[in-house]
Amino acid sequence: MSGFPYSDDNKRYYTYAYFLKHRKGGRVVRVPLDGGFTCPNRDGKLGIGGCAFCSGRGSGDQIAALPSLEEQYRAGIEKVQGKWKDARYQPYFQAFSGTYAPIETLREQYDRALALPDAAGLVIGTRADCIDERTADLLEEYAEKTDLTVELGLQTVHDRTLQAMNRCETFDQFCKGYERLKKRGICTWVHLINGLPGESLDDMRESAHVLGHMYPDGVKIHALHVLKGTRLAQMDFPLLTREEYVAVTCDQLERLPMTTVIGRLTGDGPAQDVLGPEWTKRKRDVLNAIDQELARRDSWQGKKFD
Repeated sequence: MSGFPYSDDNKRYYTYAYFLKHRKGGRVVRVPLDGGFTCPNRDGKLGIGGCAFCSGRGSGDQIAALPSLEEQYRAGIEKVQGKWKDARYQPYFQAFSGTYAPIETLREQYDRALALPDAAGLVIGTRADCIDERTADLLEEYAEKTDLTVELGLQTVHDRTLQAMNRCETFDQFCKGYERLKKRGICTWVHLINGLPGESLDDMRESAHVLGHMYPDGVKIHALHVLKGTRLAQMDFPLLTREEYVAVTCDQLERLPMTTVIGRLTGDGPAQDVLGPEWTKRKRDVLNAIDQELARRDSWQGKKFD
């Protein structure tokens, strides 16, 4: 036992598995969907081309290329149902920005997702600047009738990096959308990316420190993937080593509150499209190394949170 209060094993951080076991009564698997959305930095409203690190499918690379939500949902379940018995499934609008559409379109898509067989709630991935007051009111309506989580891509708190990545969003804009969700009591998770071009390890620690004091319900930390066909693939910059990534991720965990669920500590890119870092393809090794580093430090999530 690690002694960390939200752990049944040797983990020194608040894992999603622990959260599901103790707060949801068992395994819930998120089934990624493409609802036909786009983003304001793709369609010309704010910019074109999307984020420099984002693939042509808008983070939907793991979604079956099928035309309907129903077909995508079935294919997603078939992919994982042999792995976990008695799991429940949550439709997850993962591709592009799942709140970037007229209210009528959002309502139609959300209702379709909740009507999928045995849907155990709803997860919506989006950008904070795609959440105005009307959209937040709509999300509050769904939060009152189902298990809703909204995931926001922040990636970094540093505007210079956001600009360099063609994010077309500032940290201040993120904060405004985030607060619209939080004041309505909507469960909100936030994504960070480690290894973005031009960022120092101190910059990454600062992102976690600032985000921690916003008390997100959950955080996902990703290692940067350089994918074929992205703007990032045309840029020349040093990639994080596995040792650097493990160390800075542990630093970030120390700076997040104990009560924030850690949804993941590294991401999955399509192996055939990942140009680097090569070590990101060995996810289990990375997670084991993080466990070992926290144990070596005799540290845990929240140890340096103040």
